[in-house]
Amino acid sequence: MLTLDKIYHASYVLKDVARKTDVLYAPKINPDANVYLKTENLQNTGSFKLRGAYYKISSLSDEEKAHGVIACSAGNHAQGVAFAATKNKISSVICLPDGAPISKVEATKGYGAQVVLVPGVYDDAYNKALELQKEKGYTFIHPFDDEDVIAGQGTIGLEILSQLPQTDAVVVPVGGGGLISGIAFAIKSLNPKIKVYGVQAEGAASMVESLKEEEIVQLERVNTIADGIKVKEPGNHTFDLCKKYVDEIVTVSDDEVAGAILSLIENQKLITEGAGAVSVAAVMFNKLPVKGKNVVCVLSGGNIDVTILSKVIERGLLKSGRSDTLVIQLEDKPGQLQGVSAIIAQYGANVTSVNYEKASEGSNITDCVLRINLETRNFDHILSVRQGLEQAGFKLI
Repeated sequence: MLTLDKIYHASYVLKDVARKTDVLYAPKINPDANVYLKTENLQNTGSFKLRGAYYKISSLSDEEKAHGVIACSAGNHAQGVAFAATKNKISSVICLPDGAPISKVEATKGYGAQVVLVPGVYDDAYNKALELQKEKGYTFIHPFDDEDVIAGQGTIGLEILSQLPQTDAVVVPVGGGGLISGIAFAIKSLNPKIKVYGVQAEGAASMVESLKEEEIVQLERVNTIADGIKVKEPGNHTFDLCKKYVDEIVTVSDDEVAGAILSLIENQKLITEGAGAVSVAAVMFNKLPVKGKNVVCVLSGGNIDVTILSKVIERGLLKSGRSDTLVIQLEDKPGQLQGVSAIIAQYGANVTSVNYEKASEGSNITDCVLRINLETRNFDHILSVRQGLEQAGFKLI
């Protein structure tokens, strides 16, 4: 049974293993609220998952430890279990979806685990882990639906209350629900007035749907850049705890997540993965009633693959009006490009690439098409550049 005493005990067990991560003031996230960031992306192994995994493994009997442990994960729980098992001198096997970022796969191996890649998503990896558990006799470490794991994650709630006693609201990423269950239980047990909000990706809103239907719902498919919360079905314990202790769970789009990742890089000099940034996305894009409040966003992890990061930054630039593509129909004669360039320079935009194409069917035979990619300041800047070109007689298509 989950109790406050168990969470305090977890905090004691973790004191020499898990960092007490900083709570940083972040005024640029949303000017209408006092936003703080709980930086679990800077935790050992790069994610909060270490807390629950280590506390669970530390609670195992000698016989259970002797059998070794097995887990399934989209990546972060895998690293937490591998780290905790190696620290406790026991063997670990981790089942990961074959689409997990390469960086997470290699990091898991680096912490000493044997990795089994399973075709599909988290839930397929989960089923494979259960199969191997029965076959080999391993001890299974669930990523979220286990009260010891939830207690370990709940230590974050204790830290937030000690670091920022004037907290009005805490915003937490939600996949299977282990993180928010632990945090919500700890915070509501100590100060019921503090609001606890959850955030899921639109493409993986299993807890949102379950709470709406008032029963656990399994989604047919999940699709989001936030791979750490790409879960088809919440757990039994986590569903019950969210229903009882969480005030509201909202969703954010992948575009909003990309915008949040970009904002954290530029304004806070912090790298987060998609799952780690959903809490910030919800506050940035006003999905929650936090105006004038002291709100803590939990950055749950920072293990983003570099190749994915570059795509996310590109998408974030588009989402925030920091880049634009102009497609201009021109008469194919000397001096046209010079005229376009002069106007772009006049308005202070920066050209990053230019592509020239012969006009397509349906336009004049002497026409051409100019495709120009720009770096811009914001959407107002994009509008001024476009209006300047149109006023000069250029046709944007």
